[in-house]
Amino acid sequence: RADGSAGQTGAGGASPQHSPAHTDAVTSVAALKPDLCVSGGRDKSVAVCSWRSGAALRRFMGHEREVTKVTSALDSNKVFSASRDKTVMMWELHGTSGPSQHFPGHDLVVTGLAVSPDASQLCTGSRDNTVCKWDTETGECLGRATISRNLVTHLCWVPGEPYVIQTSEDKTTRVWDSRELQVAHTFPAKQHIQTCCDVSPDGRYCLSSSSGSAGRGGEATLWDLRQTRGRVCEYKGHFQTTTSCVFLPRGPALAPSIATSSSDSTVKVWDQDTAGRG
Repeated sequence: RADGSAGQTGAGGASPQHSPAHTDAVTSVAALKPDLCVSGGRDKSVAVCSWRSGAALRRFMGHEREVTKVTSALDSNKVFSASRDKTVMMWELHGTSGPSQHFPGHDLVVTGLAVSPDASQLCTGSRDNTVCKWDTETGECLGRATISRNLVTHLCWVPGEPYVIQTSEDKTTRVWDSRELQVAHTFPAKQHIQTCCDVSPDGRYCLSSSSGSAGRGGEATLWDLRQTRGRVCEYKGHFQTTTSCVFLPRGPALAPSIATSSSDSTVKVWDQDTAGRG
């Protein structure tokens, strides 16, 4: 827990177990509200679950293939999902079981989703080397940008800003200005594919994570978005690809922390400033 308390666990100190929300592997999870999360799976479904009970409260079906990404603007009733069927769909938390909006237009699997804080605009990215911007109410494509070899791996919106962070298989992390859908900045290329990104709640820093194997690569990198826009810190300790990286909520008695997960079957929590592992 962010406040430092241990929280409630099951018998013997183990985490409580709940009935599966999906019938196959879970591919993506995102926060929806303080007590809800949304997940996507290989079973082509999107599920809304309670953090507390683990119960699946809503289940959405509509994609023809595996769901690759899910996201939502916090405290919004809109849920977005991307799929290997090359489409993105919007679902209403309190609406019907069918999608309330479709966003077709990519030529390959959609691998990146980022929604603006007010949920009025959506950015999507794909292995087709394109990033698109959409009006979430009308479904209209407001912009499309293509960069050679820019196989998108992840997108995230900078809080309170018109900027979107994007990682790519071309080993770079880009900052997009969503207003004109143009690249505002590109960080120096890393040695390995950049697999995921996240932005700090204050919008000052971003994280990116790297692929790796046999102890090479697999690091997460902290970048400064407002001053030098240079590398601030690296977090090294995984032995395989780091698949995800996130800024953790800061409790009153806790130093700023980040978490990384890896194909080496571990999750690590780091001190953001010192790169020390907790």
